[in-house]
Amino acid sequence: MKAKIAVFFGGKSVEHEVSIITALHAVENIDRKKYDVIPIYVTKDNKMYAGENIGDITKYNDIKTLLSGSVQVIPANLGDKVALLRVEKKMFKDDVYAYIDIAFPIVHGTNAEDGTIEGFVKMLNIPFVGCDVISSALGMDKYACKEILRANNIPVIDGKLYNVKQYKDDEAALAKDIEKSLNFPVIVKPVNLGSSVGISIAKDQKELKESLEEAFTYASKILVEKAIMNLKEVNCSVIGDYEEAKASVCESPIKMDKILSYRDKYLGNGTKGTKGIKGSKAGSKNNSFGGTMGSDNSNPALELPAKITEEQKKTIQKLAVETFKALGCNGVIRIDFIIDQDNGKIYVNEVNTIPGSLSFHLWRESGLDYTEELNEVIALGLKRAREEQKLTFSFETNILANFNGAKAQKLPKKD
Repeated sequence: MKAKIAVFFGGKSVEHEVSIITALHAVENIDRKKYDVIPIYVTKDNKMYAGENIGDITKYNDIKTLLSGSVQVIPANLGDKVALLRVEKKMFKDDVYAYIDIAFPIVHGTNAEDGTIEGFVKMLNIPFVGCDVISSALGMDKYACKEILRANNIPVIDGKLYNVKQYKDDEAALAKDIEKSLNFPVIVKPVNLGSSVGISIAKDQKELKESLEEAFTYASKILVEKAIMNLKEVNCSVIGDYEEAKASVCESPIKMDKILSYRDKYLGNGTKGTKGIKGSKAGSKNNSFGGTMGSDNSNPALELPAKITEEQKKTIQKLAVETFKALGCNGVIRIDFIIDQDNGKIYVNEVNTIPGSLSFHLWRESGLDYTEELNEVIALGLKRAREEQKLTFSFETNILANFNGAKAQKLPKKD
């Protein structure tokens, strides 16, 4: 009997639509000989829906119509099983929509990829794929991630953390501190977003003012770093767990005159976010997503493999595995590196615990097709669940068993 795997995607995030693309691409490629797949769409107000059309990418151009023909569900732990219960008029119907054996969160961004959905499925006692709560949270928080890596002697670019209160109390003082501490040019980032949302470079106080306003639109905390202008970006993916991990080939986006924005990546000319999507239903196994988000090796804006020296490649792959293990990751992640071409130094820039397209193109180039990659990460999630079953998380004895009302009355009152 095949295991039922529930793929969660969407969510309350500015990267909501990117998550839909990544997830439905994965749904198409999950091994149907091993798993029955149930796509679960999480709306922007965190309601969950299942149904025949939830796996069909073409239906997402009209969300209202899509939801009207789908079933709202909520996962619930029913003893030794986890079920998707139907929701109707704020009441649960008696019948179960489906039972599920494994959860596969494929979400991006704040309120989703940051450990939120991982914590939710963990509370259900269901095995899940990918990073756990703490590694997901660390991967999303750029500052916390940087400090963990620094403590593990992994090279990162110097930066400072600022919050919205500092900005509102004295914007001028904050700007002066940035200039004094880091010098121009600097790069300003929301501390917990991906897909280049809210990121910009400031070369002077005027541009810094604009960058701060933009970044604080999306986050209450921002990270400001010294900008490396003569740089080469290199990305490397890692698959594994705490025992064993391996690095993929490296890729490099072709250097642009400016940072690619979210709009440039996913909305420009209507191609970046939809390349290769031909409108088939997820699960058809026809690879219609081909180069999702422009990330296949035919993309002219991408070097795959990256044009770097053999020594640089080995250094990046070694640092990628060290980063993966330092953060306690599981499954597949992508680490983004920066090479300072003025001095040759290599830095870890950011960590993506649920990378766009699950970095399938990097593993395909490494000799691992997408279905095999998905089989590996699902197996790693199941392995973790088996190991956790052997650990003690609670005690069977109840210290309140002999605790009665009389004793309770003798307890000191709280001031």
